[in-house]
Amino acid sequence: MSEVQPTVITRVFDAPRERVWKAWTEAKEIQKWWGPKDFTAPEVRIDFTEGGKYVYCMHGSAAPGAPAQDFWSGGIFEKIVPMEKIVVTDSFMDKDGNFVSPSTYGMGEMPETMHLTITFEDAGEGKTKLTLTYTDDIPEEHKKNMVAGWNQSLDKVAQSVE
Repeated sequence: MSEVQPTVITRVFDAPRERVWKAWTEAKEIQKWWGPKDFTAPEVRIDFTEGGKYVYCMHGSAAPGAPAQDFWSGGIFEKIVPMEKIVVTDSFMDKDGNFVSPSTYGMGEMPETMHLTITFEDAGEGKTKLTLTYTDDIPEEHKKNMVAGWNQSLDKVAQSVE
C-alpha cells in the first residue's frame, strides 16, 4: 500500500494576514468567495470555535447547460490558532447540516470525511501566504477537480481582500 500524498494548494495574497484571516472566519466574508467561478454562496453558517460546526452552500450548475443546483458542505473546527492555523473536517452535507455520502453529489469515490489544514503566514510587505493541505487519499480525477475549484475560489478571495 502506498503512502498517501497530501494535496497542497498555496496562494500569496496582496493583503495583510488580518484581512485574509477575516475572509476565512466571518460568514459575510466567506459568502463573497465560497465556491468556484460562477458559483454563489447563498448561505454560510459558522460557529467559529473549536468543536464548532460550519455549513456552507455553493449555488451553481454542475456542468454547462445543467440546471442550477445547491451543493452543501461543512464540518467541525478541530483546532484554531488565531491568525495562524485552522484545522477542520470537510464533508458533504444537506441543507440542514447533516452529513451525507459523497455519492449524493455524484462523487462516490471521495472520502466521507476529509481533513483540511489552512495556514496563514506573513509573506512580506503586507502579503499573506495561505496554504491548504488535505491529508486524505483523494482519487486523482476528483483531486484535479477539487484543486481547480479551490483555485477558482482563491481567485475570488484575492478579489475580496486585495
